[in-house]
Amino acid sequence: MSALYDIPVQRIDGTESTLADYAGKVMLIVNVASQCGFTPQYAGLEVLWRQYRERGLVVLGFPCNQFGHQEPGDEAEIASFCQLKYDVTFPLFAKIEVNGSGRHPLYQWLSAVAQSQPGDIQWNFEKFLIDRTGQVAARFAPRVSPLDATLIEALERTLATTQ
Repeated sequence: MSALYDIPVQRIDGTESTLADYAGKVMLIVNVASQCGFTPQYAGLEVLWRQYRERGLVVLGFPCNQFGHQEPGDEAEIASFCQLKYDVTFPLFAKIEVNGSGRHPLYQWLSAVAQSQPGDIQWNFEKFLIDRTGQVAARFAPRVSPLDATLIEALERTLATTQ
């Protein structure tokens, strides 16, 4: 089993968990922010979640305030914003750091194992597509919309080849 599944995470409601809850699923892991130029991508992420969850996709949002302080709220404010503004129903987690000395273990792992594009997170809404075995299948820059054809093709391929 991938080391990814052992990583502890805290849900936005404060409950502790690990990514083992999503073992066997295709994951799209995204660092999100509510006051960013890319914030409208929440809508596209929700579309993907609703369209592909029956085939095994789970979208996971990890709020982060490291880029331009564009996620200043607490978890309750973030959850409320996402629900009211974008009707987000995919899993959200507690605010984390994705770069630097306080980098969350999830992003330590993601930044190290993304073979084609290792390294620091560039901005809000960077996306990691994880296959059903817990390996990074693709990494997408923040400017790549969740509904971009390249992302959808990679998602379709990952869902089809890892069933």
